[in-house]
Amino acid sequence: MKRVTYALMVSLVVISGLVFANRENKNETPKNMAPQPLTDAERRAAVKQWEATPEGIKYKEWEASPAGKKVYASEAKIRKHIKGYTNMEAVVTSLSLPPGSRLGFGVMVRIDGADYILRFDDKPQQLTTLKVNDKIIIKSHAVSHAPKYAYPIISGEYAERDGKVLYSHLPAKVVVEEYTTRCFVSNSCFSALLGALFSS
Repeated sequence: MKRVTYALMVSLVVISGLVFANRENKNETPKNMAPQPLTDAERRAAVKQWEATPEGIKYKEWEASPAGKKVYASEAKIRKHIKGYTNMEAVVTSLSLPPGSRLGFGVMVRIDGADYILRFDDKPQQLTTLKVNDKIIIKSHAVSHAPKYAYPIISGEYAERDGKVLYSHLPAKVVVEEYTTRCFVSNSCFSALLGALFSS
């Protein structure tokens, strides 16, 4: 009888501890919540403030320069493909990025007569088989630019050559959906989710 009473007492202590800890977490959540996104007016004010800094002034000068205009014109050529995540035909022009680049693994490509930096988050073995003048099909959700680079930077999410997939990167949203449908967020599941997001 004493053992049963002891087991019930221990169970009660453990359960009440879990309930108390869960209540504390719920009470702490509002304090740790992310700040509200900026309104359009706040965002415009922040951009104006940044444009008055030395970095902002340099950036505006670059935008107005022939080099900046060339980069923007090249971006405009592929904008509909980026928005629609549709196929872009590209020719590999160089297996190395411009000197001083800090973009990780990537290659130089030409699309519709314009040159681009095509960067990848990681370096799968299949990408190392690329050669200059290879014709590839790529897809991306993002293109960016920086005054340091003379070319727009395409974030490679999909690449294929001769009908064979060389690279396919799942967007973070897909990774999150995949993990959250498999399990509810417990500590172990949450760390697995974070691991998947940061490794992808």
